[in-house]
Amino acid sequence: MKGRVLVVAGSDSGGGAGIQADIKTITALEAFAMTAVTALTAQDSNGVHGIVDVPPAFVGQQMSVVLADLGADAVKTGMLHTAAIIEVVAHTLERDAPNMPLVVDPVMAAKSGDSLISTDATMTLKHTLIPRAVVLTPNLPEASILVGRPIRSVADMEAARDDLMALGATHVLLKGGHLPGERLCDLLFGPDGVERFESRRIDSKHTHGTGCTLASAIATGLAQGLSVSRSVERARAYVLEAIRTAPGFGSGHGPLNHSHTFAR
Repeated sequence: MKGRVLVVAGSDSGGGAGIQADIKTITALEAFAMTAVTALTAQDSNGVHGIVDVPPAFVGQQMSVVLADLGADAVKTGMLHTAAIIEVVAHTLERDAPNMPLVVDPVMAAKSGDSLISTDATMTLKHTLIPRAVVLTPNLPEASILVGRPIRSVADMEAARDDLMALGATHVLLKGGHLPGERLCDLLFGPDGVERFESRRIDSKHTHGTGCTLASAIATGLAQGLSVSRSVERARAYVLEAIRTAPGFGSGHGPLNHSHTFAR
């Protein structure tokens, strides 16, 4: 086992996304997962039926005690539902882990379309947490919110580079999974330019938790000493196989198969 990853995110009672997916992913990639839970959700493959926030101070306490005792090699954030929670997370990282590699998954909506972040929290996320990130991992709807205009094509994705990089993250992985077509295109923006990742689309409705899984897999790679590019490459391969071998549970957007094995 190599690498310690602290995940700060919400719980998914259905087990397909959130903290549950994060733990499964990090474990499958042979690292050690630790958590600070930000919210509890009543959630299944059809949607989010309820959300209970964890008090912000307790989110910070979870992070602090873990970092002080167990330590971490990377941090990943997921569902941060309120501005107060985002502020506590940013403050705790600045105080307790100022140089820790951070992957920010700007979780704004569930696969079902249910909102997972309050309106004022989006601005707080942009100003306090994203500038700390080594990697920001928005999908197209999230990126559209972050840059203030729709992104509807690969050309739009390429044109969004400067605005996304201006948010302050060192790298931005802009995920193109919401675009139609047989090919998936993700763009990794960074100080050295743009790297393009393409793969064949897998025709499946069982894609719940893909964003959480991908971000945690990237954070695991960073915790294990891989470069950002290699971390993204391995994470994409892991997610694609998890979709391909999904168990088919649930009547809606079902979970992935996090326990599969693949060539690392």
